[in-house]
Amino acid sequence: MDGEASGRPHAAAHGHRGDTPLSGGEDMIFRDERQRVAMPTQEFTAAGRDAMVGAADDGGDRRGGGHGRPPPPDGAVAAARAVAAVGQGRAGWRGRAAVGVVLGTGLGALAERLEDAWSIPARDTGWLASSTATGHAGRVVVGRIGGRADGCWVAALQGRVHGYEGHAPHLLSRGVELLAALGTTTVLLTNAAGGLRPDMRVGELVVLSDHIDFVRTSVPAGLEPRRSEAVRGRPPSGFYDAALVERAVGAARPAQARARAGVYAHLLGPSYETRAEYRMLRRFGADVVGMSTVPEAVAAHRLGLRVAAVSVVTNVARPDAADRTDAEDVCQAAAGAADGVWAILRAIAADCRGEGGRGEEGRGEEGRGEEAGVAGNARQAGGREEGGP
Repeated sequence: MDGEASGRPHAAAHGHRGDTPLSGGEDMIFRDERQRVAMPTQEFTAAGRDAMVGAADDGGDRRGGGHGRPPPPDGAVAAARAVAAVGQGRAGWRGRAAVGVVLGTGLGALAERLEDAWSIPARDTGWLASSTATGHAGRVVVGRIGGRADGCWVAALQGRVHGYEGHAPHLLSRGVELLAALGTTTVLLTNAAGGLRPDMRVGELVVLSDHIDFVRTSVPAGLEPRRSEAVRGRPPSGFYDAALVERAVGAARPAQARARAGVYAHLLGPSYETRAEYRMLRRFGADVVGMSTVPEAVAAHRLGLRVAAVSVVTNVARPDAADRTDAEDVCQAAAGAADGVWAILRAIAADCRGEGGRGEEGRGEEGRGEEAGVAGNARQAGGREEGGP
């Protein structure tokens, strides 16, 4: 049997080799396929928010700043306050990160390269769902790339949740909503994926220039309900920033990483592709295939963030010469490409230096603290008043 389509992952996903050629990397690995419990979707109450981060004054309406972009939800803003509060007292931290990154399978250790970093478990934010996938630590890490005077603050998610874990569609975008609430203007989304081109190599980086979404959900299912009317019917103008695509490919090569731009095919999973499906995806123009990233890219784009995404090729699908892989292979292959991904993140951070650490209202004011920073972030990332155009 070439690829299992029974609606559950192949045994190789649990660390046992089987006869099925696998693809899609991180997006097809369960820690335990019985762990299919979705997190509650309710947001914090006002009392719950105050209990976590203190009775802080927002300094104004958190729901928009007049730039025509939807705001991050209140729950994401409350979670951002909790994350920012942990960093209180760190030199240079003013409650804002300029760059956000989602670290996929095998790439979580990149967060350890951030300087002056701190972390908080995803479950402690009260906003993020817990992942059951192997290689997804489930932490939010904030730290700096570069020196204290001119560095860039980066907010990193060590792992993500996937639709195949049983999570509702709106939970898949909560990570980037939190990054937006922390003030990020640019996000880098990373994943481990299956390569579809015969000339690809394991460890190669594919910087996404576009995607094919085979899981497409309606706008209200992918966004918080109160924001759906603001974006319904608005056609996308390109989810991945063209300048960032060029920047990322160029940054990877000096790090001795093989890199190209390409198209990502987004499937639901958790079953793997058949040989016929591999051929179909190639003919459709896809270069890599996986089961994540696209919901985050769509949400980030609608929040007005610049989006870059990179797939690490962890195995190459050859329909006429099927091979086998397993979860450990995927993690090792992705980790081997970490230097190239780090080079991309550093390049993006270099372009964003000067954006983090100060809100528009607080540039040059050293002592405002993380509470005021996050309050300003919500207004800037949100970009419009509730009910505005």
